[in-house]
Amino acid sequence: MTFTEDNYEKALIALFDNLGYQYLYGPNVERDYYTPFYEEQLVDSLHTINSNKPEIAISEAITKLKDIDTGSLIQKNELFMDCLQHGIEVSYHNGKEQQHEIIYLIDYTHINRNCFQVINQWTFVEHSEKRADIIIFINGLPLVVIELKSPSREETDASEAYLQLRNYMREVPSLFIYNVFCVMSDMSCSKAGTITSKEDRYMQWKTKDGQYEDNEYVNYDIFF
Repeated sequence: MTFTEDNYEKALIALFDNLGYQYLYGPNVERDYYTPFYEEQLVDSLHTINSNKPEIAISEAITKLKDIDTGSLIQKNELFMDCLQHGIEVSYHNGKEQQHEIIYLIDYTHINRNCFQVINQWTFVEHSEKRADIIIFINGLPLVVIELKSPSREETDASEAYLQLRNYMREVPSLFIYNVFCVMSDMSCSKAGTITSKEDRYMQWKTKDGQYEDNEYVNYDIFF
């Protein structure tokens, strides 16, 4: 049987499902296609993570997250990365005085309080309409964009996936404000980079336990 891109996509979804990720099919998710993140899940997750913070503080943090609109894509991504690591500082009036809080996007201490999702065929509309193969969401944030190419088609390889990722960055740049990793994979070669990486700076990940594997093409499941 020919191992097509569709087969490969299903295999990766099954792998993430086995890791405990919730699987959703993008077209079945009711949402605003002009919003790059999964807002309903983001709201739920922020309430879970910041359960002792007032509603007004969480709403202000989400507004700030939506309004990262100053500077280049790289500058916006740097600002988001700071928020992802350290939280979002918000200020609000509680009816008596001005209050200050930090709203966290990820709970790094209690991992199970976060929501891990793998979603395929996630459509986002900006300069044009694009649909990524697979996106890894944590707490509703599209942190990893994965572009796949068919393992069985000789005329395409992971380099084609890299060109597709660059095309996405031009056509739907706001999706990549919230990006941590970009991944290109054709099963035999899987590599990760960032939004600033040239193709030659995308790298493989060759070990699960820190013991280096000295082989040119490692199993794709080790990478993911």
